[in-house]
Amino acid sequence: MDLLDTLTAKGLRRELPTREEALAVLATTDDELLDVVAAAGKVRRQWFGRRVKLNYLVNLKSGLCPEDCSYCSQRLGSKAEILKYTWLKPEQAAEAAAAGLAGGAKRVCLVASGRGPTDRDIDRVADTIAAIKDADAQVEVCACLGLLSDNQAERLKAAGADAYNHNLNTSEATYGDITTTHTYADRVDTVQKAHGAGLSACSGLIAGMGESDEDLVDVVFALRDLGSDSVPVNFLIPFEGTPLAQEWNLSPQRCLRILAMVRFVCPDVEVRIAGGREVHLRSLQPLGLEIANSIFLGDYLTSEGQAGQADLDMIKDAGFTVEGAGERTLPRHRADAVAGGCGGAAASACGTEAHACGTGGCGPCGGHAEPAATGAPAQAEAGAKALIEAESSDEARTDLVRVRRRGAGTELAPNA
Repeated sequence: MDLLDTLTAKGLRRELPTREEALAVLATTDDELLDVVAAAGKVRRQWFGRRVKLNYLVNLKSGLCPEDCSYCSQRLGSKAEILKYTWLKPEQAAEAAAAGLAGGAKRVCLVASGRGPTDRDIDRVADTIAAIKDADAQVEVCACLGLLSDNQAERLKAAGADAYNHNLNTSEATYGDITTTHTYADRVDTVQKAHGAGLSACSGLIAGMGESDEDLVDVVFALRDLGSDSVPVNFLIPFEGTPLAQEWNLSPQRCLRILAMVRFVCPDVEVRIAGGREVHLRSLQPLGLEIANSIFLGDYLTSEGQAGQADLDMIKDAGFTVEGAGERTLPRHRADAVAGGCGGAAASACGTEAHACGTGGCGPCGGHAEPAATGAPAQAEAGAKALIEAESSDEARTDLVRVRRRGAGTELAPNA
């Protein structure tokens, strides 16, 4: 297909596709899906090899949010029966983080519900970062605390945070349809504050909220323009008790096309399959790894993911390896542009060519790779095609939405 040949060539050159090309990826048919996955996979392997970065969420404060984001189970007025608790103590958060790190996670994401942190909240998070890094100096820490005020990003950076997450979620044109208590511009401002403070910017989207293909392309192009180093792709989990509870708009095939479009627009960026992969990708999750180079391990903020060991088995069975603490995530040209590299601890291991790429050679970190194989492996193609056909049902799998009842803030062991 000329489109995929063009997009692959552009991805290998880090060249931005046109909007028309990005839209065309979303419009491909199921018969073309394996070709789309293979083309996006070639770009993924050029910049990230066959490594998968594991991230682990720690929900520092659950529920109790004054914002009205329609997709969120923690929103103002939500009737979702989620866990609700106020701030974890630093030692509690560090204990929760340790479970993820023991499972192979390289980055811990510290999340707190609310419009944005107070200065006292920044102090709390700073103490939590210190507790986590005292236990493991190499761990990357990403904070996700809502809208930032002036100087808060700088304070998080000084406390040892490596990254800040704040998703754009959807296009500017439709943002007002999902949230009224803050604006798209507010979110852009926070991402810019984080980047300006030297934090790696992590910002992504939520697919499946009833948006158009044009909305998806708009938000991904905006994320590229913002210079996001990692792009989490969330697939809406339609929680009962939220305004979007009936929005079941995604199939596994649609999710793979969205991931491929993101990879072509952001070829050398960490693309993460985030919330909803178990619900919407289902048995096609391994194909998602051909496109994305990052996932969350175990549970999410208010919903349960598949067992952490199942994630590790899936990665191994699909022929991938878990990215180690001493391996750099981003290609060299991007890591050099991020203050402190891809996370303060990891950057120190990436300073010389000998350590630039861990054990996998230099290709994924800057363009010296052997040419990647074209297309899906022949021996796997028949099986993958059968899976695609098996997952073609339009029936929503509502039984896969499970509210989280374990981990931080509970008496039950975390899923990691």
